[in-house]
Amino acid sequence: MSFFRLRDLIRAVRCCKTAADERSVIQRESAYIRTSFKEDDSMDVRYTNVGKMLYIHLLGYPAHFGQLECLKLVASSRYSDKRLGYLGIMLLLDENQQILTLVTNSLKNDMNSANMYVVGLALCTLGNIASVEVATDLVDEVERLMESPNTYIRKKAALCALRIVRKVPDLRDSFVEKAKQHLVDKNPGVLLSGIALASELCLTCDEAMAEYRMLVPKLVKQLKGLLTAGYSPEYDVSGVSNPFLQVSILRLLRILGQDDPSTSEVMNDILTQVATNTDSSKNVGMSILYETAVTVLDIQSDSSLRVLAINILGKFLANRDNNIRYVALATLTRAIATEGTAVQRHRNTILECLHDVDISIRRRALHLAFALIQPANVRIMVRELLSFLEVADSEFKPGMTSNICAAAERFAPNRRWQIDTVIRVFQLAGNYVKEENLYNFLALVANQAELHAMVVHKLFALVQKDQTQLVLVQAAVWTIGEFGDLLWTSVPSFASPGNDEANGAGSGLSEEAQQPTTPDAVVDLLANLLRLPYTSAVTREMTLTALVKLSDRLQSAQGSTGKKTSGNSGSGTALDLDILDSLSTTSSAGATADKRQGPTSSGDCLQRIRSILGEYTDNVTVELQQRAVEYSSLFKPQFDGSRAAILERMPVPEYHPEATVASGDLLLGEAGTAGRSGQAGVAMKSQRSKAAVQSDADLLMDLVEVGSSGAEGLGSASMAGPSSSAQPSGSGAPAGSGTVDLLADLFGDTSVSSPSVTPAQNLTSPQPAQSTTAAGDLLGLLGSGERDVQPSSTSSPLGDLLGGGGSGGNVIGSLSPSLGASSTTDLETAYEAYNKQGLRITLTPSKDTQKAQTVRIQVAFTNQTSDVTLNDLLLLVAVPKSQVLHMDPPSATRLSPGETASQFISVHNPTQAQVRLRLKVVFSNEETGVRVDDIVQFSGFPKTMV
Repeated sequence: MSFFRLRDLIRAVRCCKTAADERSVIQRESAYIRTSFKEDDSMDVRYTNVGKMLYIHLLGYPAHFGQLECLKLVASSRYSDKRLGYLGIMLLLDENQQILTLVTNSLKNDMNSANMYVVGLALCTLGNIASVEVATDLVDEVERLMESPNTYIRKKAALCALRIVRKVPDLRDSFVEKAKQHLVDKNPGVLLSGIALASELCLTCDEAMAEYRMLVPKLVKQLKGLLTAGYSPEYDVSGVSNPFLQVSILRLLRILGQDDPSTSEVMNDILTQVATNTDSSKNVGMSILYETAVTVLDIQSDSSLRVLAINILGKFLANRDNNIRYVALATLTRAIATEGTAVQRHRNTILECLHDVDISIRRRALHLAFALIQPANVRIMVRELLSFLEVADSEFKPGMTSNICAAAERFAPNRRWQIDTVIRVFQLAGNYVKEENLYNFLALVANQAELHAMVVHKLFALVQKDQTQLVLVQAAVWTIGEFGDLLWTSVPSFASPGNDEANGAGSGLSEEAQQPTTPDAVVDLLANLLRLPYTSAVTREMTLTALVKLSDRLQSAQGSTGKKTSGNSGSGTALDLDILDSLSTTSSAGATADKRQGPTSSGDCLQRIRSILGEYTDNVTVELQQRAVEYSSLFKPQFDGSRAAILERMPVPEYHPEATVASGDLLLGEAGTAGRSGQAGVAMKSQRSKAAVQSDADLLMDLVEVGSSGAEGLGSASMAGPSSSAQPSGSGAPAGSGTVDLLADLFGDTSVSSPSVTPAQNLTSPQPAQSTTAAGDLLGLLGSGERDVQPSSTSSPLGDLLGGGGSGGNVIGSLSPSLGASSTTDLETAYEAYNKQGLRITLTPSKDTQKAQTVRIQVAFTNQTSDVTLNDLLLLVAVPKSQVLHMDPPSATRLSPGETASQFISVHNPTQAQVRLRLKVVFSNEETGVRVDDIVQFSGFPKTMV
């Protein structure tokens, strides 16, 4: 049975109790409609069937079989048939279907109709589904209709022109003058459509921008008229006169006022009136105030007006409507870069939003809270963020831990406060902390000799209480392995300088926990960590290394007492029981603690350590087994002379403050970027651990797309950063020292350079590799077991012992002298090296007049898009090894539409070979969040350039 009328079909569908019943009804009716289209050519029946077919389409069922029937309805002379036919075309067709070309003639005929409603139908259809071909064919008709005396037709023609401009940008010049006439029209509908067209033209055409800026006084007059207009029931919404038109005018003014002080000056007065006279008690008024605030912040407005805009957004934060609070938080986040002081006044309200029940509000408030951090308020902000971290959702914790660590690095009043803060992060969310944050923390601790005792005591006490936080346990194990002897030989002061305890980063430890402990208690803790079922493999590896290092600390303490005695034949060297007194401090508190825990022989601890290592010599995990076998071998008599050197404290790794800041997604305002700039630029000369170097090497391997396959076939690489020039490889490496190559086989032999790490760049530049022995991997507590680099053919005698699975090198880096700025000749030809995704990069070479055989290259980054901001811009460059590269930092890492940034590169070319570059370009689209990561080759410079 078929349904004659549309309402009958709707009623039948609603009466269906199951999806199967509904499908049955739809299938039966679809079959009837297809049959009717073939057999009955009546216009009335076709009208009914097309209506039912569109309803079926809206339910999600296929209805493509009725496309031609819609075209037949459009050809009808009746308005009702045309209306339904055009509706069917808009629903069933899109611009990519060939059948759309059949509609062109009907559209043209209807645009010339005497009935304005028929013309409106044709314009509406063209504005929704116009393809490039159809738009090109009908552009003349649309231009003519934009000058029609009928306001109804003019406003629809303007919206249709908007579609044409977007589909065929080459036709935009045809509508610049037409849109100007619409902007001065007195009819609100025509003015509204004209503003939409003008806004699109301004974003894509510089000539249109200049033309429409001359109309700003008239637009201001229109807006003022809306503010002072009396009650008009036709346009009044909740007491506000034509709010849609007001919002549209404000948006166009925002576009016209950007980067134009003179145009912005004309808008200041009217924007002040809108901000002060609009009623904010209703959503309609809120929307106008929001657009006003955004306009003020985007143009070159007065400082007092900008403060007023920030205060408006601050009031939005107290509103009950979550939508209003959300847009306020999002806008304040964008405004923090230029109006940081004004936004700081609303800090308390922003922090209250962290505890909102709406997760989207909490997320936005969290982003803004990190952007608010400055040197003056870092203690208060970090305390609040740590409080939130304790109760935050799991999805927030990974980003929060990185950002808090980055903020602590950039704005820390002192290193003690920074260490306390990071430890607190590990304590609250140790399972969500990234590895790079742990590595940076350990490097920081290693560089602060005066804080070693405090850190090891604090971490030891915390891990005794809580062993579930992964990174906290790993940090404690590493510090115990390096500085474990301080646990029983020193009593640190836990009083934080500057009243840090009151600012959220105090020790939080009882007096009992701050007393010296015994070696036996330390070994007990490490042994317990090995037994826990949830201890990770990496933590077990680190614990084994800590135990073997702890044995050396115990033997060192034993040797310093001068009380060696002959021990049992099976236990090696032992201490008399009274040695315990010499291992503890002379303070009464330390003596009391030792007596409370009972006497312990250092020899017993050594025997326990050897026993624990022996348990893992047959472990099923290869890495654990190998470490246990190697470490157990160190206790053999032939290593008595070298054991202390092997197990001594690691060389102090090089600590890069910039790397810590770049490791998180920290959103910081311009007001805070200058904080600690003096310290951030200072590089401490030291050595790097294997794990940190491996991380850097992986980044650079990704640049050149080269896999690591051992030392064979690898040459040496030289690295250069913005404040250090690369030295030729091998200049400081002894022969046969097993120099590690970070880059292999780029152009056959390669040097690589990267700019200095800025807050927007999450990269660290590795330093030149120095010689190392195979013992480097043995002592690398953070090693993950990979064997990427084989030991050199000339190695220490220890190489045979530790080379079972190969061993990594401990790459030691040092900074080279900085390459000073040099004067250059006039810039020459610009060569295009990259042009994708809206970003264009040109290279302009010139000869350096002060340095022979050196080329100075200016890199220009241009954002060619009209409405998209490019963020996190990063350029990495590689050159052949015969050339030495130096890079200055870029002038900007964020490019607004049309904006240009620059960066300078120096290439020293002693062999006068052709300068060839491999570029890695990284940036992200702010609107879509899409990250672009491209590698391009460039060899377009003249061969005789140097």
